[in-house]
Amino acid sequence: MIDETETPGEGTGPAPGHRMLRLVEVMEKLRRECPWDGSQTHASLAKYLIQESYETLETIEDGDYAQLREELGDVLLQVVFHAAIGAERPEGDPDRFTVDDVADAIIDKMTRRHPHVFGGAEVSGIDEVWSDWEAIKAAERARKSEAQGGAGEVSVLDGVPFAQPAVLLAYELQKRAVRNGVPGDLVVDDGAEGGELFAAVAVERDQGRDPETDLRAAARRFDARVRDAERAARADGRVPRELSPEEWRTYWSMTDQ
Repeated sequence: MIDETETPGEGTGPAPGHRMLRLVEVMEKLRRECPWDGSQTHASLAKYLIQESYETLETIEDGDYAQLREELGDVLLQVVFHAAIGAERPEGDPDRFTVDDVADAIIDKMTRRHPHVFGGAEVSGIDEVWSDWEAIKAAERARKSEAQGGAGEVSVLDGVPFAQPAVLLAYELQKRAVRNGVPGDLVVDDGAEGGELFAAVAVERDQGRDPETDLRAAARRFDARVRDAERAARADGRVPRELSPEEWRTYWSMTDQ
């Protein structure tokens, strides 16, 4: 058990992150003694990682930063949970990993991809940071391909996960392609299903905007306006579901800012 009164140096107080050790201990105990926690697998937990991430996003959008601490804790729990499951595999199993392996992996990645911070490289600004980032990622993907027996030939789009919301997927594909030399004028409506939406994402991206965030904001505005119109109708003793199209338009116009 960790002695929470210990400090890394006299008068300095606990080091940032020291409570992570306690969280790992709690998770290990849950795996041993709680029937539900002990029965979970990577696959069974996948939905919770998505759910907790969206709850965190909603908290950020609401500006409820007091609640954000708790939501981030729920996301962190999922990371520690998966690490605990990985650590239970037998020694020598190539699929075995611990929470320290998870930390080491991201530490290595961040230091490798920021040579202007952790190495001797110099950059002129954010654009060059992004350019270096993409070049480093491309080299990493090539090495990974070779290590797996491939020829080291990889696409600039490798690594973009398709299991994400469609608007965000379109944005990430476009961004990755353009940053790696694909002319922006090739990102257009292809004339097939969804082509107009794909091109609309490109317009947002060209303006330096995040289409996923903006679309969510538009959805929230629409939600608020429908609710305002409903409240106005109820104030007149009307049932929103029974309004005619023209009556909806009347109450809708009353919600104009």
